Amino acid sequence: MGRMTLPFVPLQNRRKRDLFGSLCRARTLLCDLEGEPLSVAEIARAVALSPYQFIRAFKACFGETPHQVRIAARLAKAQQLLAGSEFSVTEICAAVGFSSLGTFSFEFARRIGTPPSAYRRRSRAGLAPEPTPGCISLMGGG
Repeated sequence: MGRMTLPFVPLQNRRKRDLFGSLCRARTLLCDLEGEPLSVAEIARAVALSPYQFIRAFKACFGETPHQVRIAARLAKAQQLLAGSEFSVTEICAAVGFSSLGTFSFEFARRIGTPPSAYRRRSRAGLAPEPTPGCISLMGGG
């Protein structure tokens, strides 16, 4: 299956509300872990901004960069897989889009507070907290 092509939306005469809607759509695209992920440049083009403008507007709107949002979505999916599947940590690492097990383990431990294998053991013993949906963490509730 080929890469998805997003329509270009001209920037002229757009209101802030339109930009917010475009940024929300971009956030949805960043969190979509199915298929090959779109680059920041491709998403920026779809919302008619340069990559630099897109990253600045996105961070101003959501308090996180597009990269941080994508990492958070990958880690949330990894939490679900660690708690509810028999896949190995290495398989989960690849399934959620990390190319390096070391990077995955480091980011998981840094953001979740425990290494992936320890998270799996704790979740199966009923001791791990439930994964926080990304929308809740964006609002500061996670």
